[in-house]
Amino acid sequence: MRANRSRIITIATILLIVTGLAGALPAVLNATRGEATDDAGRRVPKGAEQIDLARAVTDYTSRFAPDRGYRPPGRADREAVAAAVGLLLDGHRTQAEQQLSQRDFTVRTVVDRASGRRWAEVADRTDDAVTPRGWGRVYLDLDHRPGWSVQVPHPVFDRGTEQLGVRVLHAAPGGILVIAGAHRKAGPGNSADVAHRHDTVFGAICDELARRGIPGIQVHGFAASSAPGYDAVASTGAGSAGRHDGRRLADALRAHGFQVCRAWARSCPLEGRENVQGRVADDDHVPFLHVEFSPAVRAGGRATERAAAAIGEITRGWAKNP
Repeated sequence: MRANRSRIITIATILLIVTGLAGALPAVLNATRGEATDDAGRRVPKGAEQIDLARAVTDYTSRFAPDRGYRPPGRADREAVAAAVGLLLDGHRTQAEQQLSQRDFTVRTVVDRASGRRWAEVADRTDDAVTPRGWGRVYLDLDHRPGWSVQVPHPVFDRGTEQLGVRVLHAAPGGILVIAGAHRKAGPGNSADVAHRHDTVFGAICDELARRGIPGIQVHGFAASSAPGYDAVASTGAGSAGRHDGRRLADALRAHGFQVCRAWARSCPLEGRENVQGRVADDDHVPFLHVEFSPAVRAGGRATERAAAAIGEITRGWAKNP
């Protein structure tokens, strides 16, 4: 009896070892191929860095402050960076990297731990310098054909919009996140207020996207006293190409429990009709949505998730029809 029990224990031990080796086999094979896996066992492309995208954006924008961290770009810089982003969209990565490097920008592939999706990160090398230029950052979905953009022109100044932008990016495939590189009050005069200037890198990139017919949604924030009784102000900016999508967005926001002022139906505060990116989109007959959110919606947590989910109902439609 004792011998039988011993044999059973030995066999069970061997089975456990074999099972463990079988479970580890994919990771071993991937390592042999020069690949890695994340904590969930998903393959990570060789040379790609794993990041928490939300944390990366928070770390990036945490340095923004008024009166520092911005230098107005020259025309050649603006046009070169925007053209390089266009090269990335067309799949010409090597050419894009060369052109961006000449303007002191970098391109790297990152994998977001939260979603497992791959992104091309276009970043300004001076971001970590003592005197950053503040020209912005872009994330492009590498796993799907680019079909829409979410634009964050006033990170930190419009508190929480940068994180709302990340959540919107996760809500649908084919997204492009464009983030301004400085506080709205960072430069002389209104030079860093990218939503109201033509001469910014942010603006040049958004112009390139509009030229390609890529629709965009721009997220802003308002003080509670600016639009009492409302959680959001939805507008199509200067144009009407996004009117159908604007109605759908307002309906989606309302379905998620938000009170929405519809700028095409009534007079609303903060309608964004002077928004520069909206004017360019209108000239190109491209859908553009300008959405202002109250502090409570931008504070994080469930309200922010509901707002991103509502926007996702629109961007998923854009993703299907790039």
